[in-house]
Amino acid sequence: MEHKGLLFIPDISGFSRFVTETEIDHSRLVIQELLEILINANDLGLKISEIEGDAILFYKFGEPPSLEALYRQVEKMFCTFHESLLAYEMQRYCQCRACMSAKELTLKVITHYGEFTVYNVKSFQKLIGKDIIVAHQLLKNDIPQHEYWILTPNVTAQPPELTQWMRWNESVKHLETGDIHFHYTQLGDLRREVRNPRIRPVALESMAKVFSVSKEYETDIITMFHASGDFQYRNRWQEGVEKVDILNHYLPRVGMKCKCVINGKETIIYSSSYRYQDDRIEFVEAEESGRSATSFLLERVEPDGGVPVQGRRTRLTLDYYVRMRVASRLFFRLFEKNIVKKQYLKSLGNLVPLVRELKIPSAV
Repeated sequence: MEHKGLLFIPDISGFSRFVTETEIDHSRLVIQELLEILINANDLGLKISEIEGDAILFYKFGEPPSLEALYRQVEKMFCTFHESLLAYEMQRYCQCRACMSAKELTLKVITHYGEFTVYNVKSFQKLIGKDIIVAHQLLKNDIPQHEYWILTPNVTAQPPELTQWMRWNESVKHLETGDIHFHYTQLGDLRREVRNPRIRPVALESMAKVFSVSKEYETDIITMFHASGDFQYRNRWQEGVEKVDILNHYLPRVGMKCKCVINGKETIIYSSSYRYQDDRIEFVEAEESGRSATSFLLERVEPDGGVPVQGRRTRLTLDYYVRMRVASRLFFRLFEKNIVKKQYLKSLGNLVPLVRELKIPSAV
């Protein structure tokens, strides 16, 4: 039995080029995160039929929502999508081609109303019907820009201009089975509604540096950065770290958090700041409690004469800070400093086999 309902497809444009021209693992994680953001932005109670690579097929049986409600849904998905991309561009650690080009991804939305039904394949629910085909055909069109919203006459015969900047255009998709008429409007003006992310870095100047340790490694600066900065490797080299659970974000960036069990105690660590240059990378990690912070400085080592050695030698310096009252700080210096410093020195040694093992695409 066929039913009438809404088909709503947000589609990430640029996905095919993204995964064929760049590192596949990181591009997959970027797209995965963006798709989850779109799912979480669903305010209309839409159901998910399936995720089709770079797009989500949403549906909802019954009368279509008002055009105002549809626009608010498109607006929220578009803005949260681009807020995520902007945040990642400003906060990302990784310098691979996938992560550097993520900001170029765009979003389009197809909205169609028609007849379709659900059928089951084991535990999966699939949609079938002529209007499912129509909605998918509209994903391939001749619109030059890739940030737009398509409405078919089945939703409304003449869509209103819901904001001052909105202008609707008419077009048609020619198929052997007949023509599909539709309206579309560009969404680029919505970028002005995208908010800049704000993360306040820990103020190291308000803390006391109690020691500094350093070591040189036979590896390039990018590999060294992944080994030391990626939480997933932390229990393999940092002395005393027994377990690590990453609490947010698929790829390393400012603001990411992990829950570490260090010497039997559970501690939440977050990334506070990051600065990148070709020959120098700096980032800071802090305990969420504010008790301590560690500054990481990676420097490409140059031989006498100033000629780089093909990026194959890197110095890592760790500066350890504490935030305590004067009396407590004195107690730390007298009784805890040497213990923690020995752990950090041993940690630097533990990094040697890890950096030999890692094969980072942009560093090979």
